[in-house]
Amino acid sequence: MRFLIIFIFLISNTFANEVPDIKNISIHKDLKKYDDLVFLDRKKNELNLKDFKGELILLNFWATWCAPCKEEMPSLDKLQIVENLNNLKIFPINVGNDSIEKSQKFFDDLNIKNLDFYYDNPKTLAKKLSLRGIPTSILINKDGKEFARILGSIDFENKKFIQWLSFYN
Repeated sequence: MRFLIIFIFLISNTFANEVPDIKNISIHKDLKKYDDLVFLDRKKNELNLKDFKGELILLNFWATWCAPCKEEMPSLDKLQIVENLNNLKIFPINVGNDSIEKSQKFFDDLNIKNLDFYYDNPKTLAKKLSLRGIPTSILINKDGKEFARILGSIDFENKKFIQWLSFYN
């Protein structure tokens, strides 16, 4: 019985650490811990990532003028309601200095229904996380540590991606 449990653990752990067949994903061997990751909601209230410990977090950095951001946002919206990812919280964070009205129009034009938008506090989060471009998505585990990063756009409805992400849920 012990052998079976160890074997199952090794298989599931190995699969979780394997990068799905998506070119833009980078999984960290050494998890990254940050202090005070703060961003703003649309009313300019501060949100601190540490308040969401225990949840799987996806920070998605975007702007209204970014064509790849526009391309991936509908699939990101659908990812928020995937049944077996019920512990996933997605924060689309606008880093383009776009107004609330412009951001809302971007979401309305793309028929985004399951997400709200947030803002960087002014650009401190992008700097703290060393963003190199957008879109960039950062995955943070239940312990508040970054375990993976997606550079560029992807299809968040990709079944392999969803299956891989469910191991962290």
